[in-house]
This record gives sequence, C-alpha cells and structure tokens, in this order.
Amino acid sequence: MPHWTALVAEKKQRQLKSIPQEWLVTPPPPSTLDVTGFPESCGLLNAREIKITNTSVDVLLKKLATAEWTAVEVTTAFSKRAIVAHQLVNCLTEIFIDRALARAAELDDYLKKTGKVVGPLHGLPISLKDQLCIKGLETTMGYVSWIGQYEEKNAVLVDILIECGAVPFVRTNVPQTLMWPETLNSIFGRTTNPYNVSLTPGGSSGGEGALIALKGSPLGVGSDIGGSIRAPSAFCGIYGLRPSYGRVPYCGARNSLEGEDSILSVFGPMSNSLRGLRIFMKAVANSKPWLKDPLAVRKKWDEDEYELADHGSGKYLCFAIMWDDGVVVPHPPIKRSLEITKAALQKAGHKVVDWKPIKHKLLEEIAGNIWNAGSAEDFMITTSSTGEPIISTMELEDAHAMTPSFRPKNDHWNATASETGTGRAVDAIICPAAPFAATPHGKFTRVFLYCNYTTVWNALDYPAAIFPVTTVDPTLDGKKPPHSFYDDFDKDIYEMYDPEKFKNAPVCLQLVGRTLEEEAVIKMTEIVDAALAAAQ
Repeated sequence: MPHWTALVAEKKQRQLKSIPQEWLVTPPPPSTLDVTGFPESCGLLNAREIKITNTSVDVLLKKLATAEWTAVEVTTAFSKRAIVAHQLVNCLTEIFIDRALARAAELDDYLKKTGKVVGPLHGLPISLKDQLCIKGLETTMGYVSWIGQYEEKNAVLVDILIECGAVPFVRTNVPQTLMWPETLNSIFGRTTNPYNVSLTPGGSSGGEGALIALKGSPLGVGSDIGGSIRAPSAFCGIYGLRPSYGRVPYCGARNSLEGEDSILSVFGPMSNSLRGLRIFMKAVANSKPWLKDPLAVRKKWDEDEYELADHGSGKYLCFAIMWDDGVVVPHPPIKRSLEITKAALQKAGHKVVDWKPIKHKLLEEIAGNIWNAGSAEDFMITTSSTGEPIISTMELEDAHAMTPSFRPKNDHWNATASETGTGRAVDAIICPAAPFAATPHGKFTRVFLYCNYTTVWNALDYPAAIFPVTTVDPTLDGKKPPHSFYDDFDKDIYEMYDPEKFKNAPVCLQLVGRTLEEEAVIKMTEIVDAALAAAQ
C-alpha cells in the first residue's frame, strides 16, 4: 500500500471535491474566536434558508408534513449551513449531498402523490457520527487504515432512520480510536469549538457537537461509552441523550474495542432542540429495532413513562443535586450553573436535595481497567497495515489486571425516599457533565482527561441527558481562593482554571435517571429546561 500520508492526501482531495464549489466562503480571520454568527452573515444562505435552519425539529417536521417546506429545500438549507460550518470548525468527514437531495426529492414526490408522509422523520436531514455505515461509502472512523474500505450495507440504525423518512446527508468527525475526549485524527485533522475555536468541542462525537451548535444539522447521532455524546453536547451548548444499553440499535456500525462487553457503547441523539431527543427516541423505539438487531432491547416508546406515571405525573418532583463527585470539585462556572438550576427548580415548585456520591473513584478505576485491558493492542493492530502513527495524546497503556465489573444495587437511590417528601425516592440526579467547560486544544493530560462525571453513569447503565444553562463569564466566574482539596489531583484541576481562557464556553448540566428510563429522563429534562427559561 502507499505510504499512509499519500492515502490521507488522496482522501482529503476526494472530500474537497464532494463540496459544491459555489458554497465555499471566506472564513473570518483566525483571531475571531466565536464563529457562531458567521453562517448567517456570510451571504451564502438566503433569508428563507436561515429561517429553516433556525427552526426546531418538531416544527420542521410539521412544515415538511404539510409541504409548506419541501424536503429538497430543507435538505439544501442544512447542507449549505453544514458546509459553512465545516469551513469554520472542520467538523465533517463524508459529504454526500447529491445522494441526500435525490432521497429528499423521492420523499417530496411520495407526499405529493399520496398526501402521506413516509414516517415520523419525513424529510428531516440527519447527520451521523463517522461510525454509522452507509452502503457505498467509507467509514474510516479516523483511521487511515480504513480508507478505501467501502461499506456493502447500511448499519441497522441508518436503515431505520431512512425507513422513518429521515435524510442522512453528512457524517461527522471523530478522534482516532474514538476513545478520547477531543476530536482529532490523521485524516481529517482537528475539530474546533464554534463558541471559542481555541477550545475543544469534546469527543468522541465532537464533529456532531460542533456541527449542531452551528445549526448545520437539526438532529444528529453520536455514540457514548464514557461520555462521548454528553461531553461534546455540554462543551458545544446543545442537548444530548445517552440511552441505556440496547435502547438504540448498534448492529452494523463500526467501533473500537470490539468484544468488550462489560461497558457498552450506545448510540443516542444530539440536537439544538430538546424535542429532537424525544422525536428521535420515539421514532427509533417504535420501529421495533429488536427485529433487526438481536441485542436491541424489546421496548417500544412508553407514553405513560414519558408522562411520568411513576413520578407523580411530574407535578411535584424532587431532584437531587450532586455538587461534586467526591473526587474533583468543579470549576466556578459549573457550580454557578448548579446554583442557577436549583433556584429555578425551587421557584417552579419542585424540591431539591443534595446527592451524596458513593464509590465514584472505584467506578472510574473499574471502567479504566476494563477499557485499557486491550486498548493498546486494538489500536496498534488497526493502524499497523499502513504504519499510521497513533496520535501521542491518545496512547494508552494496557492495564496489568482486570477488575471485575461492578454494578451496585439501587439501595443508595431508594434510601432517599426518607427525605424527598413525595413518598418516592428522588426522581432524578442533576450533576455536572464535567468539572470544567470546554478545554484548550491538545491539553489532555490526566488533569484535562477527567471524564468520570459521565463515565460513572455508563458503568451503572443509567440514561442521562445534557441541557444548556449558561456560558462562562469571567466577571461572574472568577477564580475562587484555594479551598481544602480532596487530593493533589483535585488541586491540579483547580489550578488549571483561568476564566479568560474559558471565556464564552457553554456550560451545561446532566440529568440522570434509572436504567431504561429514557422517556422519563427526557420529560424531566423538559421540566428543568422550562424552569430555567421561566426563571430568566
């Protein structure tokens, strides 16, 4: 095979040719850190396309179903904005707009002839993380070694989305190996954060996070094994959901660490619209994915659960706030977001209690040992055919011993019934998604790598949703005087905070429910989101 750099050059050239040349723009100068306003000011999108791309998923679907907006014009609008986004933050891998527009035209024709939509996602453009295989396209997943490998069939989830009427149109960037909280690989390079391009959008679904933050896609699919949906959603200021194992089909997709089944990667939705999460989960669950993927959970969308039948119908909820995880104290903007959320919920008539974390450090160690047991060998074998180097920040050493999988009973959660006043245990936990906002590029030493605010829930298989709260404000979020630290690592996290470096970074939080309780998690996140909006 040719030297790996020649493969990269050829692949990049093909990617450039897949972009309509009339959609190329002149990006702002490198000194412009916040590029979120550029897509609407660059002159490429007309007023109608700007309106379309600023519309929430539920409203888009209504207008598509009534033919007020055609699938072709909606797909065109988001495709143009996605290409602009790519030129700003380098978020795309595969670009197949011609294929998408042909699909959109078929949908428009079907609606015109029958007066009916194809399915619940009729005409909706959907972006996909570069793991979800599409027939006839490469799925490199950030590996040079996988260039030139064309898929013979779609992943199950892709088939389901198409059957529901969705229009896949682009795939998004990932880190080499996937197992990293920053988005960088040797084929497509680094993806940056639209709110501050000197910061990371997170990983491994960082391309999705950055694209959706720039409204280049109304709804996307990410994956999450330790926080890879939630960290990019939090760092990019959007909504995201990590479902429980098997709720969304994984069959036919590419992945790292194949065969590791103690802590499973899951697919889930990411969107600017909270309702987008519900619409995605309802459409996928009601498509009976277990008939196509034997590992998918046999559970249709449960409307009673969404209406919080087991949570007092949502009239009087009790949320538990985890201020820190007993390992690392979050930075000032994260703590401020927790205080804002607590006040908003209390104002809305809900009760808020404190959550005491237990054994989070142990769960982090177990998860790390599980992943590291074969990771170095997995990465080296994958890259060996071309000699592609493993990016230095992503190198992991194999663990010398495996720790048994550990999943505690629900006793700790159930015991909170004595303090809620509702007759139930706490309805959900609200906690940070990370101890910091989006971090500077290339800084993923052990300090910047701390992901256990998300990983702990993967180990327990609890579903969790991300919701935006605020942004880093150096005036409001100044560095606090030193406090008593859990240990030197906690002190290192404290010392890395500089309010000017994190300026304007989105600050989001995480709402956690019990296993397979996705419907309730989405509904409770809607309640929290509404309380925050009302309190502004």
